[in-house]
Amino acid sequence: MNDELGFEGEPFDPLAEDEPQRTPEPATVRPAGTGTAVVAREVRSAVATAHRNALNAQVLLQARTLRRAGVALAASRFVDAVDGRIRPISALSPAPAVPFVTTEGRFKPLARTDKAELGRDDLRRLTGGDIAGVFGPAYSQPGCNPSVKLAADAALLLSEVTRIELRGGSSGRGLLVASAGPLDGTPESLLASATQAAEVLALHLGLHLCLADAVFAPGDGSGRAARCEIDLVRPGPLAAAQIRLDVTDVDLVPRPHLRADVEFRSGGAVTGRVAGLSLALVEKPGVPVGPARGGVPPAFLGRYSAAGEPTVLSEFHIAHFARGSHGTAFGPEFEHYSDRRATRVPDRGLTLMDRLVTLDGERGALDGAKYETEYDSPADSWYYADTANASMPNMIYMETSLQSALSIGYFLGPTLADPDAPVSLRNLGGTATVLREVDLRDKTIRQRSELLSTTLNNGASLQSFTYTMHADGEPFYTGETMFGYFSEAAMANQTGLDAGRSVPTWLEQQNPLPATRTIDVAARRADPAAPLCARDHLALLDEVQVVDGGGEHGKGYLRAVRRIDPADWFFARHFPRDPVIPGSLGVETVIQAMQEWVLDAGWDEGMTEPGFILPVGAPFTWKYRGQFLPTDGAATLEVHIKDVRRGPGRVRVTGDASVWKPGLRIYELTDIAVELREEGAQPW
Repeated sequence: MNDELGFEGEPFDPLAEDEPQRTPEPATVRPAGTGTAVVAREVRSAVATAHRNALNAQVLLQARTLRRAGVALAASRFVDAVDGRIRPISALSPAPAVPFVTTEGRFKPLARTDKAELGRDDLRRLTGGDIAGVFGPAYSQPGCNPSVKLAADAALLLSEVTRIELRGGSSGRGLLVASAGPLDGTPESLLASATQAAEVLALHLGLHLCLADAVFAPGDGSGRAARCEIDLVRPGPLAAAQIRLDVTDVDLVPRPHLRADVEFRSGGAVTGRVAGLSLALVEKPGVPVGPARGGVPPAFLGRYSAAGEPTVLSEFHIAHFARGSHGTAFGPEFEHYSDRRATRVPDRGLTLMDRLVTLDGERGALDGAKYETEYDSPADSWYYADTANASMPNMIYMETSLQSALSIGYFLGPTLADPDAPVSLRNLGGTATVLREVDLRDKTIRQRSELLSTTLNNGASLQSFTYTMHADGEPFYTGETMFGYFSEAAMANQTGLDAGRSVPTWLEQQNPLPATRTIDVAARRADPAAPLCARDHLALLDEVQVVDGGGEHGKGYLRAVRRIDPADWFFARHFPRDPVIPGSLGVETVIQAMQEWVLDAGWDEGMTEPGFILPVGAPFTWKYRGQFLPTDGAATLEVHIKDVRRGPGRVRVTGDASVWKPGLRIYELTDIAVELREEGAQPW
């Protein structure tokens, strides 16, 4: 194959992994905000009672555990755990502002529960490790994680959890509100109770579900010393305190962890703060977390499928494939890819594969492998909110199916024959057909794929696949596709679909130019009440030019230009360290132009509850021979309407389309179709 692409990647600092654990740095000593002698008298008076001594002993036990694990404390006031003396420590440093996370970038929990409040009995069950008993069967993990418990080996300081919001908090990353007490008011007591609140939220998110035998530990699981800062705003014992835990980060890399700022209130006033609290789930020594050489897990790695089967790879491994250690993701043969531009799955909100459930094949045997993957599609996913469709947009159908194919095709080792050769992965095309209309909100998509062949051709390794996606046990989408792994030399010579020739659009070839009219998409989108309108991350077009009765078939012609901004959100996701516009997003842009034309032409007339769907039984073919880079400036598309089909409560529009980067036609779409239907309309 002589179709070639071109891109030179950007340097990117690799993640620091597996660093040896270091001794925490000592806190900087500064004068405390209050007189030391006054504070000393207050604390000595408080610790005089037997009850306080007993409580201190419990809290200090947990504090020593945290210190042994490498946590460093910085506090405005602090009672030394060894000699009981009061030592002034640095005041709380100003916390850096945490940007609000967009819907696309939100962390997707590994399990979901409706339980957002926990009583004392629930908390006690969590101290015994009964996580599924509290949160539900999605958290069941038979035979795994016997040591993952709330407040393990320490006193339970929380009395209840009154609120858990997955998308709450100042940055939209999560919020937990709890009550605790009595607390002795020391930095250790604040840290211990804040840590327990973080443990509850970590369990609620299901962070433990992708490890087989883990424990809670401070930090992010990298082995670096964890450090948080504690500010005693109003020193002294607290009979009861409200804890507000505001999440600033949640991730699965390097290990499942969260980071939060915690505020304590009593009597309506702030009494203390813990800034930069971090908590991870880390494997016990010797417990494997990823595949061994050859891609075979040495033992069960802890994650079960939606149907309760042991899986081969989990969300944890896919996250590492996107932005972490490739050795952790796929086995030690892949570790050298971690610090270079290499094949990666799209990241964050564009990661649309969760688990490899079964694999009938082995690394190095590249043809004939069959496998099943899963992807959970929560109803609060960004693409449901942003699409004009009644359910999932076309680009997510495409990305989900293609990512499952490419990820396991890569896992089987097509690049390992020459592991030092830099290569870039690109989709070359395929055909797909929707088999039935289905609402995929809160569904688990099960995909069955087969790697048909792997061939070498002119510096490129090509892989072809077939796949079928299922929901509730029934197929709903099927297709075939081809991917290529291209060398730097192949990527340096991009010739597009027309052997390097610059081919103008149909409109540019007309003489004289026909009359055009413009659909103002931006103006319609500016109306919050405008129906059937793509928004936010899927706001891909501002206007569409129309030639009524134009185009190759004489039934209508559409042309649109999309400006490319290097800061566009998807460049950070697709692909990490190798940014290009997803081909599926280019297809989605064409679909939006067609949807806008359908509405502008009045095809929704007479419908009371219209909705766009992916047309059933209509094969669609795409061909890519190039890529859009952050520096390309603009993408131009054209659509030739070839058929308009009307039926009771339905209209389907089919066309052929092309997409250009400056000077080069690189996408060709055949029989691309959109359909508008009345809710409840009978099938064709």
